[in-house]
Formats: sequence, C-alpha cells, structure tokens
Amino acid sequence: MSSSSPKGSAPVSSVKLYLRLLSYVRRYWLLFVISMVGYVIFASTQPMMAGLLKYFVDGLADPGAGLFTLPLLGEIQLLYGVPLALLLITLWQGLGSFLGGYYLARVSLGLVQDLRLELFDKLLRLPNHYFDINSSGHLISKITYNVTMVTGAATDALKVMVREGLTVTFLFGYLLWMNWRLTLVLLAILPVISLVVKSASRRFRSQSRKIQGAMGQLTHVVSETIQGYRVVRSFGGERYENERFRSANEDNTHKQLKMIRLSSVYTPMLQAVIFSAMALLMFLVLYLRGDASVGDLVAYITAAGLLPKPIRQLSEISSTIQRGLAGAETIFEQLDEAPELDQGTQQRERVDGRLEVRNLSFTYPGTDKIVLDNINFEVEPGQMVALVGRSGSGKSTLANLIPRFYQHKDGQILLDGLDVEEYTLENLRQHIALVTQQVTLFNDTVANNIAYGDLASVDADAIQQAAQDAYAAEFIEALPQSYDTLVGENGVLLSGGQRQRLAIARALLKDAPVLILDEATSALDTESERHIQAALDRVVAGRTTLVIAHRLSTVEKADLILVLDQGTIVERGNHAELLAQGGYYARLHSNQFAAE
Repeated sequence: MSSSSPKGSAPVSSVKLYLRLLSYVRRYWLLFVISMVGYVIFASTQPMMAGLLKYFVDGLADPGAGLFTLPLLGEIQLLYGVPLALLLITLWQGLGSFLGGYYLARVSLGLVQDLRLELFDKLLRLPNHYFDINSSGHLISKITYNVTMVTGAATDALKVMVREGLTVTFLFGYLLWMNWRLTLVLLAILPVISLVVKSASRRFRSQSRKIQGAMGQLTHVVSETIQGYRVVRSFGGERYENERFRSANEDNTHKQLKMIRLSSVYTPMLQAVIFSAMALLMFLVLYLRGDASVGDLVAYITAAGLLPKPIRQLSEISSTIQRGLAGAETIFEQLDEAPELDQGTQQRERVDGRLEVRNLSFTYPGTDKIVLDNINFEVEPGQMVALVGRSGSGKSTLANLIPRFYQHKDGQILLDGLDVEEYTLENLRQHIALVTQQVTLFNDTVANNIAYGDLASVDADAIQQAAQDAYAAEFIEALPQSYDTLVGENGVLLSGGQRQRLAIARALLKDAPVLILDEATSALDTESERHIQAALDRVVAGRTTLVIAHRLSTVEKADLILVLDQGTIVERGNHAELLAQGGYYARLHSNQFAAE
C-alpha cells in the first residue's frame, strides 16, 4: 500500500501539517517556554561576540583606550575587561544552550511518544476492513520509520529553527543598529533565498513520501517472509523472496540517493547566493568606510560573517522538515480514519444466548459480490447450530458478523431479542467467545496466553481447569516450565493441535454465553478431536454454540445444521433429518465418509 494521500485529495499544506504536529506540544508548554528562553539567551551572545571584537581591535590600535563597562562589575580597563567579558559571554551562552537543548528535547521526545501511543491506540480501534486493505508491513512502518521521521521534524528541525532563527534575528538587529544602509544590501538577498528554499521543499516532501512508501514495502516483504518461513523453505522460495527483497531494497536505496542528490545540489547553490551577497557587502564596507573606526568595521564584518552558518543550517533543515511532514501526513491519515462504528448504548451483565438472524444479507466493502443472501435461523440458549458447506459459501463471514467484526446493512442479528448493533461493542464481545482456524498466540507463557486480555486477573486454578476442559493440561504439564513455559512467536514452539487446544482453553475460560468455533478442531488429530468433542459436550449446556466445520463428524450432535452454498441456506435440519433427505448434506457426508 502506498503511504501517500488518497488519489484525488488535495495535498495538505506544510503549515497546517506542522501546526497540527506542534499542537501536541501544548501539554509541555512550560518546558517549551524554558527552552525558548534558553535559545534567546544563546542567540543574544552572537552579536555580543562581534561587539567584543570592536573593543579588542580598538585596544590593539590604541593600548591606552578607555574603560570597558561590564554588567554588575561596572567600568574596567580594556586589558582586563575584554578577556573577562569573553568568559562571561561563554558561560551565558552555555547556560542558554543547555536550557534550550535539554528542555526542547524533552518536549520533542514527549511529543513523539504521545504520537506513537495515539497511533497504536487508533490501530486497536480501526475496523477489520482497514486491516484487510493495508499490509502489516506498511502499518508497522508507520509506527517505526515514519514516526522516526517525525522525530527529526519535531526535535532537530525545531531546535535549529528556533536557535538559528533567533541568532539570525539578533545579528540582523545588531547590523541594522550599526549601519542600516549596508544591512539593507544583505536583506535584498532574502527573497532569493526564500525562492530556493520553497522550490527545494516541494521536491524534498515529494521524495520523502516515495521513500516512506519504499520503506513500507521493504518492511512488508521482511514481515511476510518471517511469518511464512516454513512455506518459503518447503517450496524453495528462498531465491524468489531474496529477489523480492533485493528489488525492494534497491528501490529504497535509489530513492534515498535521489534525496541526498537533491540536498547535495541545494546546499552549495544556497551558499553561492549567501556568499555572493557577503562579497558585495565587504566591497561596500571597504569602499564606504567613512569615519568608522577599525573596531567598528571589524565588528560589523564579523557579525555579517556569522550570518551564513545559521542561514545555511536553517535552509538545510528543509529536507528534515519535509521528511517529517511526509511522515506526519501518513500518520495523520491513519489517525483521521473512522474508527470501528459503535453507536450502541445497551449493556447487559450477562445474556442467555438466544440468537436470531433475520433476512441477513452482506456484501464486503468495495465489492459487489453478495456473500450472504437472506439468511434466517434461530438458536435457543444451550443449543448448538452447525454451519457446513464448501469453502467460500459464507460460513466464516456469518460468524464474523455476530461479534460485529464487519457491519451489515441488510437484515438483523438479535442476541436475547436485542439487535447486536444496539449493544456497545465492548459489551457485545464480552458475551461471545471465539476460536478460529488461524490460532493467534503471543510470545508469552502458556498461562498468559490462556488468561489473555480481560481474563488476566483470573486465578491459576481457573486457568488449569480451562486447560483440563480443553484436554490441554496433559501436554502443558509435560512442558519444561509447565504453565510458565514461553510458547514462542505465535506459538511456534507448539504443535498445531496444541495451539488449537490453548485457543479453546482461552475461550472456555472466558465462559461466555455464546461460543463460536470456526474450524476450531481442524488442526487436531483424531484422538484430540475426540477429547475436544467430549469437552464440548460438557460445556455447551446453557451456552449457545455456533460451530463451523468441514469435518461433518464434529457436527453430528448439533441441534440444527445449516447447509450453505454460495451465500444461501440450501438445507436445514439435524444430522438424521438431513441424511434422510438425501440432498446436499447427504452427498457431503457420503463423500467424506468414503474418503476416511
């Protein structure tokens, strides 16, 4: 996925983006003020240094020159006053540099920390559809790489802007005070500098967007290869993945080099403009010196000579700012995404689990294909309903609509007589336990994987009971640290059947009135499946259970079996009734029985 703005949308102005970025500074306003005071102190020392040279040069020309006035110390002879003043100015500059640098760094790091937290929090509240259309690599890249770019704009750039900006302001003020006519010559080059900076900024930002997109693609390839390393090795995909990574890496390097080339051309061009003005200024100083003393001329030229460095640094931060703004643009795009729709207001402590689906139809966002078409059925508390049919018939989609992972528009899903859309999302999902075919485990202990999220406060006895009910206790107790054993990323240290049983234990521990098993026994061997089936026989009492299964042996005891084909219910009844009909279900059962 590209990180750039959506097609057809107007590019966001740099000023608006930067102001929005800096709006995060509000909570740190006191630290920000202290840092600004520090940079005012630092910048004020620059003209002081130039002014001090005037007295030093005049003292060289006339050793008997007059007295030198120092704050708090009064009048002192030049012989002692100038060195002492230099030390005082250096200490004053050091104080300003510390206050400005340290406190602005605290502000900036706090800003980036807040941005990361807000970005991750928003990620947790985005609808499923957003994850369907955005790769994990690009989403990870936003939180890591893009936020790092924002750090540059919010720390280094802000520091340079304030410190060097104030330095230029103080130096220009000093030059105007000394000789306003000559200083106007310097001011004449500012529009030229402005044009060069504006032109380069547009290119920097455009190139930064491309770099971030390339970085997202690089992360995407790495993420996919790591997650699917077994498939890569099984099918000899090393060469293909290596080529994919090489291509993404070269593309990223090419875009980075283009940015460096832009910066390398831009800086000398700006220096040529600045020093051309300096050359003209020096000519005019020598030509129009008038009755000014040697000290005055040296002080003026020194102050003017101090200008190119801060001006150059101000111009060079343009690339840093534009990289940060390009990163901020993609971050704010995600922050501005509409969160999961939650207009429900009803909350119930516990529901009975009566489930009713009325005239339900569904089409995935951005597609025209009808996935579910006019689905109707009822399930009483304690009953088990099974959904069977070929892959792509809409079984998992129906299971995902009950906890509102996707929003349906046509028809109703009622839980205890109340439309699921009227429950708050958090409350609705508290009543539903879900076990899917693709088990998700975290790189944590067995116990923490069973007692995950809202279940974290559950005691050890309840965890062990859930593991026993899921027939997982035996293999868990055989692990090196039993329930304290780390399972590895996504449970890589466990077998498929063991991972599935941990997921079932997690669902059983939740003790929700509605249990959804989406191919939950698919990774189990025959013996484990028999154990799970025995466990389910015990736990379905008083709990509505929705089972999705390819293996028909797991649904024979269901109170109601719904046979789906291309999004519609083609048959319904219990196992014996459907076999007697000799239709779709009977053919599926016969084919599967023959295969086994």
